[in-house]
Amino acid sequence: MNAPDTSPSLPDSEPYSVESYRLDDSVGYLVKRVRMVFAAAVDREMSEYDISYDQWGVLLAMARRQCDTAALLSREMCCDTGAMTRMIDRLEAKGLVNRTRSADDRRVVRLALTETGQALADKLPAVMVRVLNRHLVGFSKAEVAQLTSFLRRILENGAAESHPPD
Repeated sequence: MNAPDTSPSLPDSEPYSVESYRLDDSVGYLVKRVRMVFAAAVDREMSEYDISYDQWGVLLAMARRQCDTAALLSREMCCDTGAMTRMIDRLEAKGLVNRTRSADDRRVVRLALTETGQALADKLPAVMVRVLNRHLVGFSKAEVAQLTSFLRRILENGAAESHPPD
């Protein structure tokens, strides 16, 4: 007769276990791969403008989210301020972004899109729509809405974990 299984079991609400974990089925791994595929597709589409996927995100955050400092952009883009400063250096060198010191607080450097940067930012949503639609062939609008909802829930869970209640 076999001994009863005394290994700790996971609640039904936990989708992974150490015993059954496979990298190829990991949501984190798949999300990263999807991001890489999207980035490569956007890079190809934006090559005529000499702009990368990451630069695209910064321009769009500046245009649509009114992120006007490196610190705000760093938080929005989930990267460290040093990397963001280097990104802004590249965008400034391309004539897409201007830096100005705040009149109220000289420690603060405000960022703004140049006319060229704004014109490029205005073209970016159409590029992403094309890329997304190509990668979502066969998905219904309801399925895309559900996927978006699931991804937002993952982000909310992560935010709650990084900022636990007092």
